[in-house]
Amino acid sequence: MKLALAADRCSGCRACELVCSLENWNVLNPKKAALRVSGHFPLPGRYTVAICDQCGICADVCPTNAIVLSDNGAYLINGEDCIGCGVCVQECPQGVMYMHDDNGQVPIKCTLCAKCMEYCPMGALYDADGAIAPRR
Repeated sequence: MKLALAADRCSGCRACELVCSLENWNVLNPKKAALRVSGHFPLPGRYTVAICDQCGICADVCPTNAIVLSDNGAYLINGEDCIGCGVCVQECPQGVMYMHDDNGQVPIKCTLCAKCMEYCPMGALYDADGAIAPRR
C-alpha cells in the first residue's frame, strides 16, 4: 500500500486527523495524528495535507535503529529501542513526525493503518497501489 494525496479534493474537514489519532492512540486529538491538514487562508477551499511517504530517512538517521521497515511498507518505531532524541522528527522531509507530551519520548509516525484513506469523505487520501479505492 502507498498512501497518496489528491490535494485538490481536500475539503479541510480534518476527518483524517481525527481518525488517525483515534485508530493509533484511542483519542480524538488532531495533535496526535501522523498527518496534518493546513488551510491557506484567505484563499477559500485551498488546503495542504502533509503525509508520510515512507521514505525511510527517519530509519536512516535513528541512532538506535529503533525505526524498522514493516511487512506492509511502513517504517515503524520500536518504543523500547527509542531513546527519544528527536533526530527523526528533525530530519523528516515531510514534517510529519511529531513529539507529543502524552506519548513520552516516542515520536508519532504514520503506520499505514489506512484509516485516513477509508474515512476521507472526498477521496483526497487514497492508495496509489490501488488496494484501497479512493472515494468519489
